[in-house]
Amino acid sequence: MITMGIRFYNCRILTLKDYNIVWGEVHTDGDKISYVGSEKDAPKDVKFEREINLNGNLIMPSFKNAHTHSAMSFLRSYADDLPLNDWLFQQVFPMEAKLTGDDIYRLAKLSFAEYLTSGITACFDMYFEPDFMARAADETGVRTIMCGSVAGSADECDAALLKLDTLYNKFKNHSEYVSYRLGFHAEYTTDVSIMKGIADLSRKYKQPVYTHNSETASEVQGCKERHNGMTPTELMESLGMFEYGGGGFHCVHMSDKDLGIFKQRGLWAVTNPGSNSKLASGIAPLCRMNETGINLAIGTDGPASNNALDMFREMYLATVLQKLKLDDAAAMPADIVLGMASKGGALAMGLNDCDTIEEGKKADLIVIDLNQPNMQPVNNIVKNIVYSGSKSNIQLTMCNGRVLYEKGEFKTMDIERVYAEAAECTERMKKE
Repeated sequence: MITMGIRFYNCRILTLKDYNIVWGEVHTDGDKISYVGSEKDAPKDVKFEREINLNGNLIMPSFKNAHTHSAMSFLRSYADDLPLNDWLFQQVFPMEAKLTGDDIYRLAKLSFAEYLTSGITACFDMYFEPDFMARAADETGVRTIMCGSVAGSADECDAALLKLDTLYNKFKNHSEYVSYRLGFHAEYTTDVSIMKGIADLSRKYKQPVYTHNSETASEVQGCKERHNGMTPTELMESLGMFEYGGGGFHCVHMSDKDLGIFKQRGLWAVTNPGSNSKLASGIAPLCRMNETGINLAIGTDGPASNNALDMFREMYLATVLQKLKLDDAAAMPADIVLGMASKGGALAMGLNDCDTIEEGKKADLIVIDLNQPNMQPVNNIVKNIVYSGSKSNIQLTMCNGRVLYEKGEFKTMDIERVYAEAAECTERMKKE
């Protein structure tokens, strides 16, 4: 008799190898999926640590948040209803200057808890104090791929590049839950000398590069004025930054030439429809991107600008905003958007073994409760998830074979303590 992990049975399975849903079982063994298939073909000489009857509910790959700033939870609803530049330069940056590493550790855990309630097991996080982010990720079991966030003037070039190089080498294979990608904040906060250096690091390590890209019309116009008519994408391409791939966060105001570069280089366009709507940045051309064959993923952005970390809301906005923009109710079908939120996010972050439910892949899974009013009748489950699904449907969230959240209970954190510590950090900063 072999002892293994968890058996999920009597369930609908969406593997995301395609969008067909089948009945059967999913078994885990340690951090991996060990069986996917019918009950009659399942191994019989196995004793499980736990067996869960899903009563017809759906098991599928978890969602992956492909762009966020987790520790910005302290700014949720702090400075809303302001123009982007006023919000960023007059409210966000001054408050961020008061953050300590311990603040970031505590505030990140608040966002991690919210991710789990939304079925998110991995985040592509761009923020400060990576040591403290790594500590939060390792303690809670939420995968955190940290993205470089360097910026600065020409005088700060050497220091910025040394910092990025050091952090990449320190965290690139930090733990099962923590890794690192090369990146910088944005063209408008980063001197071209630093960007050239990042392109050199990309070639040195044969690694992709990620950054905020073309979030607002003014950002693109400013770049053109600074760099002989080039858009941010054109500038980065001219510097050789994308020889090993990478991607852009937001990608709202993209030219045909920009899209051509993204397609040619196999770059990822990570859309953030909630944040872009709230800050009036615009609507990314997702349909054109999809038709062009550009890789697509979804991120929530940070809780200061969204303000929710809710993949269901992001999926809904990703599809309905395209329909509204194009005056076409058939635009951006639900299955494409569901794939962006799960499989797309995994591949954008380099989590190539967390994208589908297959034997040997990582056991990063969610159970969606179909026995709720918003999921009935069961006409089309994929469309139900995107158009009518909500956090209330997340019954269980598993990462790396560990159940982190189940039926409202957090398994790896004291949620009341998380709330209290986050409030304590926020109140202190408001008084300083």
